[in-house]
Amino acid sequence: MEHIQIKRLVEVIARALSDSPEEIYVTEINGHQISLIELRVAKEDLGKIIGKKGQNAHALRTLVNAAAAKLHKRTVLEILE
Repeated sequence: MEHIQIKRLVEVIARALSDSPEEIYVTEINGHQISLIELRVAKEDLGKIIGKKGQNAHALRTLVNAAAAKLHKRTVLEILE
């Protein structure tokens, strides 16, 4: 249940930053010790999601790590085109 919340957090933020929110796809792969969240965005939106000098991507990863730490989990966010 808690992993769905982190996945939803990524989805909501990515949709807010995107010009094509219908092309945002978030998937989660759960392992024993780590979870991987894959964020797929339209090619045109990749720059907006990553941000200038990677600031948006860094901020998004910081939020994911903070939410995961609260749940005593390790989560990695991958941003894919």
